[in-house]
Amino acid sequence: MLRGSYARPDRCANPANKLFSNNTYLSGRRNKIHDKNAKLVSDVENLVSVEACLGTEDSCIDFTHGEKPLRFEVLSVLQQLKDAASQHGYDIAVASGYRSFAQQLHIWNAKAKGERPVLDSEEREIARELMSPGDIMFAILRWSALPGASRHHWGTDFDIYDRAAMPPDYSLQLTVAETQAGGVFASMYQWLDTFLQSNSLGFYRPYARDTGGIAPEPWHMSYQPLAVHYQHVLNIDVLARQIQATDIVFKREILQNLDEIYHRFVLPPIS
Repeated sequence: MLRGSYARPDRCANPANKLFSNNTYLSGRRNKIHDKNAKLVSDVENLVSVEACLGTEDSCIDFTHGEKPLRFEVLSVLQQLKDAASQHGYDIAVASGYRSFAQQLHIWNAKAKGERPVLDSEEREIARELMSPGDIMFAILRWSALPGASRHHWGTDFDIYDRAAMPPDYSLQLTVAETQAGGVFASMYQWLDTFLQSNSLGFYRPYARDTGGIAPEPWHMSYQPLAVHYQHVLNIDVLARQIQATDIVFKREILQNLDEIYHRFVLPPIS
């Protein structure tokens, strides 16, 4: 169950003593995870629970020590990124971190019902009255992950911006325009481009390019040494079972198109 409170590292879900007959866990060899500087950052059993992958279990999430909830291993490496940015006058802040399945479902259903705006690829609101349910579903997927398939469920991914560049009373949008030349955060993202090429600390952008699925999100960062394990667990059967058991708007359209959704929107390049 979701507890909503800080879990010490020694309480982090460790399924090593569980049986694997129900395929709940992906088993593998014990690996030591290093960043690109060969610095030890975590000792992982290589056992990731399906529940944690789907955002329905949060025992590895630190709800206390960061701006936003994230896996506790990510917080210390994120601080290194913040320190590097601060040397150049940037104040990296986290707009969004861990997000539970229930939270993502709320976002999805609100957009599907027309309670929140749905944007097209040019970040303009769609004319939903002229669109079929399937077309609206794919429009939502352009900017919002399917519940159960959001990388924010893992606690390894987060959205950032430059707090130092925000004018008074500015309302953060997290749009591509904010990151490009003339945008309020353009300078920080330009610095980040160079940093990720030279000394990434294990971070990368899973949505750096437009591959026909999720729109580019320059603000979305992922900690690859941990995220890669979740990516391996999230297969189409796991996702199908979760959607089938969920009260989600456009369920029929999702299940009918799940193969396309999975390959276009759930499987971005791992690196």
